[in-house]
Amino acid sequence: MQLEGLALLFQNYGLALWLVLLALVLSCLAWLAIVQSRVGRMSWHYRSLTNNVDEGNLEQLLENHLTHLYQVSLKVDDLAAFCQELDQASRRAVQRVGIVRFNPFNDTGGDQSFAIALLDALGNGLVISSLYSRTGNRIFAKSLEGGQSKYPLTEEEQQAITQAVSVSVRS
Repeated sequence: MQLEGLALLFQNYGLALWLVLLALVLSCLAWLAIVQSRVGRMSWHYRSLTNNVDEGNLEQLLENHLTHLYQVSLKVDDLAAFCQELDQASRRAVQRVGIVRFNPFNDTGGDQSFAIALLDALGNGLVISSLYSRTGNRIFAKSLEGGQSKYPLTEEEQQAITQAVSVSVRS
């Protein structure tokens, strides 16, 4: 009796059942192709990651990368310390310069005399003045702290300091 029912079912719906079964098999094959493609890509990626490792395992590769990362981190720390030292040293270097040329005497022609201010980032340094006359040349130097001197400054020296202080410096 059951065989008759199955025979009747296949007789009435056989083509539809075969088509459903074919669609199911084709969808399984498509899914299998997609999975195979993904596994192939993952396998290729894994091989490319472990290409330079002798045993070809990911653990060894990660250990090598971590060792290299640690060494690079130490070098970055050394470079940061070196940059800080350079920054501190550059603050004491001459960074600001101001110069004023002038004629202090009526009997000489041109602006042969000058005052030059040489300052670091904090305004420390010196101002040098040169007074030119027909009979000779006199040179004076005055130390500066914070753009100020403990010695009296001429108008030209003060102008040179003002010029130097107005130069922008990275802080």
